[in-house]
Amino acid sequence: MFCEEMQGCLIGRKQNETVRIEPWGKDALRVRATGNRDFDASDWALMKTPCTGGVVVIDGKHASVTNGRIRADINEAGVISFYKEDMLILREYYRNYDNMDNREARCLKIAARQWNAIVGGDYRLTVRFEGNDGEHIYGMGQYQQKYMDLKGCVLELAQRNSQVSIPFALSSLGYGFLWNLPAVGKAAFGTNYTEWQAEDAVQMDYWITAGDTPAEIINNYTSVTGRVPVMPDNLLGLWQCKLRYRTQQEVLDVARRYKALGIPLDVIVIDFFHWTRQGDWCFDKTYWPDPKAMVEELHSMGTKVVVSVWPSVDKKSVNFGEMQGRGLLVRTEHGTNQTYDFMGDCLTMDAFNPEARGFIWDVCRKNYYEYGIDMFWLDNAEPDYNVYDYSNYRYWLGPALKVGNMYPLMYAKAFYDGQKAEGQKDVVNLVRSGWAGSQKYGVLLWSGDVPSTFESFRNQVAAGLNAGIAGMPWWTTDIGGFMNGNVHDPEFVQLLLRWFQFAVFCPVLRMHGDRDPHDIEPLAKDTDWGGGFLFTGQPNELWSYGDEAFKIMKKYLDLRLSLKPYIKNLMQEAHDTGAPVMRTMFYEFPADEKCWRLSDQYMFGPDYLVAPVFSADCRSRGVYLPEGTWKRMDDGKLFSGAQTVECGTPLDVIPVFQKQR
Repeated sequence: MFCEEMQGCLIGRKQNETVRIEPWGKDALRVRATGNRDFDASDWALMKTPCTGGVVVIDGKHASVTNGRIRADINEAGVISFYKEDMLILREYYRNYDNMDNREARCLKIAARQWNAIVGGDYRLTVRFEGNDGEHIYGMGQYQQKYMDLKGCVLELAQRNSQVSIPFALSSLGYGFLWNLPAVGKAAFGTNYTEWQAEDAVQMDYWITAGDTPAEIINNYTSVTGRVPVMPDNLLGLWQCKLRYRTQQEVLDVARRYKALGIPLDVIVIDFFHWTRQGDWCFDKTYWPDPKAMVEELHSMGTKVVVSVWPSVDKKSVNFGEMQGRGLLVRTEHGTNQTYDFMGDCLTMDAFNPEARGFIWDVCRKNYYEYGIDMFWLDNAEPDYNVYDYSNYRYWLGPALKVGNMYPLMYAKAFYDGQKAEGQKDVVNLVRSGWAGSQKYGVLLWSGDVPSTFESFRNQVAAGLNAGIAGMPWWTTDIGGFMNGNVHDPEFVQLLLRWFQFAVFCPVLRMHGDRDPHDIEPLAKDTDWGGGFLFTGQPNELWSYGDEAFKIMKKYLDLRLSLKPYIKNLMQEAHDTGAPVMRTMFYEFPADEKCWRLSDQYMFGPDYLVAPVFSADCRSRGVYLPEGTWKRMDDGKLFSGAQTVECGTPLDVIPVFQKQR
């Protein structure tokens, strides 16, 4: 490969491919390759960063570029190897005979960077790296599986309800890797090699950083992709929600009862189909006659108000004609002109189009924000489709196969930009999906419509911890799961309580779910539109599950409220450094090899070790305590670390240990 220096960057050329490796942030490099005459200008997840300070060395058949503690070497075959100081941390996988390093010479004709042409278009891109024995991989967003360590996993790079693709991986070898392409694809962390695929790409683009600790790596990563604002103190207590409050009166009755019980209610959430039709983005006046007065009363009780917004636009919506005519909706490549069919024949707002973002914000500003609504619940943010046939959808910016994973980021940006333009300082919006960099738009991610089972509960712990590693420190779940939770089932009530205890030690504590049985009559019959026709679930407030359950949840809510000053500090740290609020054990104890293998316990900030209970009728579980002295919160007993202790777990106890300083 012919190499040259260009303004502190290393440029390599071989045949029709050009590679560019440049400093991009602290101890980090951005690597791009193209078969075109020039590089695409898109930065995708990366913010503009001064690309100075790189040291380029070209020595015969080899060349290197160094930025702080990371170095990239490129040999004559074009194979790139990365070093943290002098330790090899990652190398491209290459099995071909034109590699002059005889130890790697092969006749398999496998290239590290494989470009498969799409006829008349771009490329299906595959990039491979050597597998590293003993390596642990974390991050990548949120996948509904029990595996927190992703080594050995194959992950679809695509957004689905409850699956959030954020392609940043953190390695136990001391590096972080961002696949900086929003294309639908795949990541496979195999034992023999790692493989990244993009179904449609104009060029290769990834970013890599080195650090001694996970904290350093995440700091570097979020410094180039963005960090959350500071979450206000008055959002750190209880968020109350259910599927669904159907009327203004129901919302006020719930808030008034919390007040009468002396229970602070920080937030109440108004769920879907409070509107007339999807895409109208307004309250149905039949059931919400005076939203402004409702909001004012809630504010007087110290309660903020969130309202649900979907990007789906019914063809009978008052806004459909204009949006369709102005090209503000997602297009289908073939078949019917429809993207979504839940309770309507819908197309989806094209969040990539700046005019569409302005349009939806302008409508929501008039119909919600001007009534005093504080935050938005941006649901179906993947977006949800009838069928996840990504090849069938086209956005303003290009095909879904090429850019689709960025949709939730652009959807969040529409509201963030609108709220900031109105002078709102600390934007927090609940969003059902995200991509690398979403956090800078005030995204509170939640884990989607997950089942009400202990297996699903177990998966949410891995999901939340890996989302934090991937740069999303604000994360929450539907306490008790979203669907199939029967309020008359004693096992479900156990699940709800165990989930509530866990949620107390999550960034946001939020009651939500569609509770069975569905035997409540709709408010309006013989109609298919308006706020009264759709079903609702059973009550889902703290008092809805009997006196014993109420007592346990109230006990843990009081604990949560007592921790508010501590959580406030965690939120400031997330803003300053990108640190997760929920932390893997190895984040706090990177030198402890056992902590790299633990997935059923975690740290809530630096001080509290949390060990949730994941099965019905479980009355004890083991908890590993790292080095140090630990105090159990429920009884005050002290324990020495570097051991596993057996903990009793009656229904009103979750094992939590406070690290003694």
